Amino acid sequence: MRKVYLCIDLKSFYASVECVEKGLDPMKTNLVVADPTRGKGAICLAVSPHLKQLGVKNRCRLYEIPDNIDYITALPRMKKYMEYSANIYAIYLKYVAKEDIHVYSIDEAFLDVTSYLKVRKLTPVFFAKMIMKDIYNTYGITATAGIGTNLYLAKIALDIIAKSSPTFIGILDEKTYQEKLSFYEPLSDFWQIGKNIENHLKSLHIHNMYELSRANEQLLYKEFGVNAKLLIDHSKGIETTTIKEIKEYRPQSKSLSIHQTLFSDYSMQDARGVLVEMLDILYLELIKQNLYASTIHLFIGYSKDKIKALSITCKLKNPTNSFQKFLSTLLKIYDTRVDKIVKIRKLGFALSNLSKTYLEQVNFFEKENDDINLGNTINDIKNKYGKNSMIRGVSLLEKSTALKRNKLIGGHNAEGEIK
Repeated sequence: MRKVYLCIDLKSFYASVECVEKGLDPMKTNLVVADPTRGKGAICLAVSPHLKQLGVKNRCRLYEIPDNIDYITALPRMKKYMEYSANIYAIYLKYVAKEDIHVYSIDEAFLDVTSYLKVRKLTPVFFAKMIMKDIYNTYGITATAGIGTNLYLAKIALDIIAKSSPTFIGILDEKTYQEKLSFYEPLSDFWQIGKNIENHLKSLHIHNMYELSRANEQLLYKEFGVNAKLLIDHSKGIETTTIKEIKEYRPQSKSLSIHQTLFSDYSMQDARGVLVEMLDILYLELIKQNLYASTIHLFIGYSKDKIKALSITCKLKNPTNSFQKFLSTLLKIYDTRVDKIVKIRKLGFALSNLSKTYLEQVNFFEKENDDINLGNTINDIKNKYGKNSMIRGVSLLEKSTALKRNKLIGGHNAEGEIK
């Protein structure tokens, strides 16, 4: 049976939610989701569909909005957006079983509707319209949909075709994909092709899917490695992965990672304290999952673009889940390799090569279960009383970020208030 997928996107989701909450029409209101207390350089997390029609782009900064356009601002409320997303997921469940739904992001989902079309004797377009109408009638959110014979085509139908369709629905199969989009540019509009890949392809004199589909495959594998297969398949509209396979996938190598863009430029010493906070978060997650790590990775992004970011990986002698062992290794790397003068703006830290096995030889002068017991106790307290109920002393320093970030969701205000 030929597969049929829907890819449904909630149009300008954050901004649409804010409009609906204020009793305004997202299609007629100029609204920006941003934190104005951060100044004109604040990033707009979303702009309303009406602002998009006026040429304002998502993820722009406030100063980039033309002075002749009047707009209102709403603070980000991630908890509210998650509530809307969960409620809209419940609408999907009215039409499709959870096994046939893949949630791609907070505002986007793939649905395998193949069997449902046959049982209900409906066309894909009618089925999509039913769901879109239900979302709008229930929550006032406009949805767009891509219909495709595989996941990739459904996504491309959404991203490229639906946005210019009066019905907000796009349809593609392999034949129509090649007919309509072979010479479409830019390539970065296609799913999983970013600006860097687009520029790399341009250097090979490849500017569209037609040229990509006829490029020398050996050259593509040389330039892109295993990712070349994805590029080759997608140039022809081919995608073999199914929702079932996505749900069954289990990564062979696990890692825990955390990263953040600091509130301002930090000195080496101030950023050092934040790094200890980040280690504490990963350490507690490691304990919670009963895992051991044998590799540490550190990333430092400087405030000056001309200064190359620092990226270091260190292999530990044996797998461990000891906070003190992680800390001593991390700070040794940090203190000897980080630039002591240039300000820091980004921090990243990861524990990888995770396992359930503890291989280190027991030292009679160490109590090997102390870290585990302490970590479990801290996790229990935080679960019961909140993330800020127990913190390390370093989090009380002026430049520390944990106390504030523990109140955020996805790096943004949970409730919309500023404290």
